[in-house]
Amino acid sequence: MAARAIRNAPNVLVPPSMRRPSAAPKVGVLIVAYNAEKTIRDVLSRIKPATWERIAEVFIFDDCSSDKTAGVASQLRNASDGGKVKIFRNEVNLGYGGNQKRGYRYAILNGFDIVVLLHGDGQYAPEAMDSLIDPIAAGEADAVFGSRMLISGAARKGGMPLYKYVGNKLLTWCQNRLLGAGLSEYHSGYRAYSVRAIASLPVVKNSNDFHFDNEIIIQFHAAGLRIREVPIPTYYGDEICYVNGVRYAWNIARANLRYVAHRMGLLYSPQFDVRSGTRYVEKRNAFSSHRQIVSLIDALGGGRALDILDLGCGSGGLARHLADRGHRVVGIDYHDSAEARRVCQEFHVADLDGELVVGPERQFDVIILADVVEHVADPEGLMMRALRRLRPEGRIVASTGNVAHAFIRLSLLLGRFAYAERGILDRTHRRLFTLSSFAGLLEECGWRKEKRRVTPVPFENIIPGWPRLTDTLALLNMLLAWVWPGMFAYQVIVQAKPDHRATELLRYHEIHEKTYEEYVPSPPDLSAQASTG
Repeated sequence: MAARAIRNAPNVLVPPSMRRPSAAPKVGVLIVAYNAEKTIRDVLSRIKPATWERIAEVFIFDDCSSDKTAGVASQLRNASDGGKVKIFRNEVNLGYGGNQKRGYRYAILNGFDIVVLLHGDGQYAPEAMDSLIDPIAAGEADAVFGSRMLISGAARKGGMPLYKYVGNKLLTWCQNRLLGAGLSEYHSGYRAYSVRAIASLPVVKNSNDFHFDNEIIIQFHAAGLRIREVPIPTYYGDEICYVNGVRYAWNIARANLRYVAHRMGLLYSPQFDVRSGTRYVEKRNAFSSHRQIVSLIDALGGGRALDILDLGCGSGGLARHLADRGHRVVGIDYHDSAEARRVCQEFHVADLDGELVVGPERQFDVIILADVVEHVADPEGLMMRALRRLRPEGRIVASTGNVAHAFIRLSLLLGRFAYAERGILDRTHRRLFTLSSFAGLLEECGWRKEKRRVTPVPFENIIPGWPRLTDTLALLNMLLAWVWPGMFAYQVIVQAKPDHRATELLRYHEIHEKTYEEYVPSPPDLSAQASTG
């Protein structure tokens, strides 16, 4: 972490001839420093000449040190450094995380492409900086973390205390299970980031404390950004450590559990709202809505290919499974998707609150509305527009979340109600349904229910590191949902067919139909009259 120290140093750091090639990425080095008077000069002098050639600027942020860190650093600036070293002193102590936030903002505002995080206490090797920069410069990663754990035994040989080594390994193991990741270390502070990636994340909402580094890992993982690890040497000297180990571990645990709760939809955490353009994560357990919808459609097809209209198809996850079975899928979604265009026979970008843009006479064997009706302003109108696009013997397969789920009932009992990034209380939902109100919607819109299925909570997307545990939890949830679906079903799936008996809603729609078409009788069949004559 940010250890601190004091010292004098030589003035010559960068020969005047060293300049960054114009075609190379603009690399900045952020040095976070607090009471680093002894070591700041040594840190700069250890950057290799070839690395200095690649660096556009080193910006040192002194976090309101009580010693002469900023003064010593300023002595290093002269005509020979090529103007690459800049020093900033915070007027108030921002904390380890807050100091990084200010430094990253500087990198964004000044047009850097890559920013390297280096500590002013000398705990991390400046000599290894190129290995962190290279994967990002080559377009192979969005973040590169220096790891002391990639080489077995290297951390202990480098002087890492046993209690820190054990704590590091234990926390890393737990975090990998919670995130479904495979990093060798979460607790190294030597890193390089793509500035574009940093700018895309709400890092300003992270902690100002030492677990800022952990929260930014969660954000990168949640956003689907590419993380690479490279080995770095371990060094522990006489620097002062300001990290309270117990408090740090507790904050790490809290941050990870808060992310898991956010991912479950149990609470909303703005710092982890990093969708990265992906609204839905495919559910993979044996009872998931995706699998059950595919199973229902397979039964409807009976081995023959069907014409399917997938409304709100997203990135085409469901359409891909159906196309693999030989079905012809036409997709419509509000957002464009290259993947959906690839897997669908046709793909259209359209607002589902408007007319269905697939040709006025086009009809289908099956229409899918998987987790869609809760997102539109007029579910009734969408249901009735779908009714007109169905062949006489066709079916609709629709799913939605159950707002009467046990967890939400308990939350309301405790006076809590909060929208989330995804799940039943997704912030983009415009209508919420219980199992009975969803059945009522279908009936009012001219559909007659044939089959109903329920699903468990998608535990595999919540705690991906424990597949056996999530399978067991899903099975237990399904047993409860079969016994009491209104209480324990996470989602409901309904297969329905057109019910042409008039309903009040259908009557209302007909009364308020905007267009009037005058009745024109069909011409007489002259050939039939001739044959009878």
